[in-house]
Amino acid sequence: MSRLPSTTRQRPGRPAQISRERIVDAALSAGNLDTLTMRELAGRLGVTHGALYRWVTNRDRLFDLINEVMVERILPPDGPRGGHWRPWLARVAWAMHDQFLAVPGYATRTSRPHRHSPSFGRLREEVVTAFTNAGVRPELAEQSWYIFITSVVSWLAVQENPLGLGHDAPRFELFIDTLIRGLPAREPGTERP
Repeated sequence: MSRLPSTTRQRPGRPAQISRERIVDAALSAGNLDTLTMRELAGRLGVTHGALYRWVTNRDRLFDLINEVMVERILPPDGPRGGHWRPWLARVAWAMHDQFLAVPGYATRTSRPHRHSPSFGRLREEVVTAFTNAGVRPELAEQSWYIFITSVVSWLAVQENPLGLGHDAPRFELFIDTLIRGLPAREPGTERP
């Protein structure tokens, strides 16, 4: 009876454990997130394709997990308070800058039309709360959220795209300062308070 070399034998015991953290860490360190396949991710985790699918059934669910972690990293531990919403919003924007650009493909994917993750709902709620706490009507607070998120994610996607116009985009500090000074949204023809 021949024995398999020790390098090819299965080790006894439980199979490799998968966790939310391991999945997200493996995905975020994979290179370009925009081109990562589920099969590649399973290989990075050292598990079968089927084992990974027990945790995340498809790429949309994988991105839900990734978005959840990104939102946790982006949101400051202290929520927005009344008149101090501008510095808080700048912190959120800079955290998005740092976290999104650290993961190739993330800003580009986020900038495309797609089903929005429930995690981004949490980010939206916090930003809308920042505006409403500052006295902005709920409808204009929602509009301000869309202006903020669309602007920041679009700027980040341009920076991430090597064939894009990233080198011609304004510096992030100028972009964010101008954007935040222009917020919250107001009805056309009304004066800024």
